[in-house]
Amino acid sequence: MRDVSLWQGLLGVEKTVVERVEFDEDAELLVASVRPAKRQGGRCGVCGRRCPGYDAGAGRRRWRALDLGTVRAVLEADAPRVRCRAHGVVVASVPWARHDVGHTYAFEQTVAWLATQSSKSMVVELMRIAWRTVGSIITRVWADVEAGHDRFAGLRRIGIDEISYKKGHKYLMVVVDHDARRLVWAAAGRTSATVDEFFDLLGPERCAEITHVSADGADFIDAIVATRCPAAVRAADPFHVVKWATEALDEVRRGAWNDARALARTEPRLGRGRPRADTPPRPGNERARTLKGVRYSLWKNPENLTENQRVKLDWIAATDPKLYRAYLLKEALRVVFQLPHSEAVEALDRWINWARRCRIPAFVKLQKSIAKHRDRILAAIEHNLSNGLIESTNTKIRLITRIAYGFKSAEALIALAMLSLGGHRPALPNRK
Repeated sequence: MRDVSLWQGLLGVEKTVVERVEFDEDAELLVASVRPAKRQGGRCGVCGRRCPGYDAGAGRRRWRALDLGTVRAVLEADAPRVRCRAHGVVVASVPWARHDVGHTYAFEQTVAWLATQSSKSMVVELMRIAWRTVGSIITRVWADVEAGHDRFAGLRRIGIDEISYKKGHKYLMVVVDHDARRLVWAAAGRTSATVDEFFDLLGPERCAEITHVSADGADFIDAIVATRCPAAVRAADPFHVVKWATEALDEVRRGAWNDARALARTEPRLGRGRPRADTPPRPGNERARTLKGVRYSLWKNPENLTENQRVKLDWIAATDPKLYRAYLLKEALRVVFQLPHSEAVEALDRWINWARRCRIPAFVKLQKSIAKHRDRILAAIEHNLSNGLIESTNTKIRLITRIAYGFKSAEALIALAMLSLGGHRPALPNRK
């Protein structure tokens, strides 16, 4: 093998002439002097068109390449400028790196792959770059992937939801493709303008092709979908509907806990100072402690309860009829989503009537929301639509957020999420 071909392979460059290779012992740095192949020279760095030369630019530049073993490597070349009719005077393009970037394609592809597989701190340590650089590289790699693929092609059934990604009420709006089971779009914010931004990108023709939309019941999302995709079936996500019931149940439990604490405060103390070890606990305090510990027994599905949690549930049934009735209401609503559509219609109406007469304020309030979204709830059951996929996607985004701790911008986090969950994961150089 010729030395030039060998060095091209080692440095991971194409359409490039390797003129010489030197080792700087003081800096422990391998420096490869290169130049673009004849057909690659004299092109605009932005659009790639062949352009007349302008000047020699600011002299020779260096680009960080992949390490060779334990030794850092860089490419060094002239950086002349050309005059482009569209973009004016710009630095000429080079075949080994993106325009106005200090790393080679192979280096950035490796960083992007590592970022989707491991923690950001590990990438920083292994590749010997700054934290901010990782985010910039991920954003550039995703921009290239997006330019080469139409992520909205064939979009028919979508799910829309929001996720908190940072303290201080920082949210991302997320859209998934139910059929391809992938993340399609994400943007910072959770307002009407954020949702409108997605449909603006989609365009009127593709909006008309959307057949089903699932969401969490937010009125502003429903209003926008009704305007932008009037023919689409709008479905209320079963996960969020059951979550509403769980929150109502927990409100009842907290009320019972507060009542027990209030009872404990009215009970007479036996003696002064700290109670002795053999002093029996006051009934109110004991009940409050037990109610605090039954939360998971009430939240979990009956088939997933442990033996100890079943005992706690039996204690609730025996001692607090109101709280147990709230638990049964929650479970009955969950069962509605497991029924065929023909049976679910009657079951949901019966549940609404039961909740309306239950004399539990939290569930009386909940049934009003259920009645308001009745048609969308039944549509979710009929078309077997839920935001289970988007909840799974949100969980993975939260994991990505923890792994990539340190990103300063939402753009870098979104780019990493799209690379990881958008169906176009980066590959290592020279790998399929």
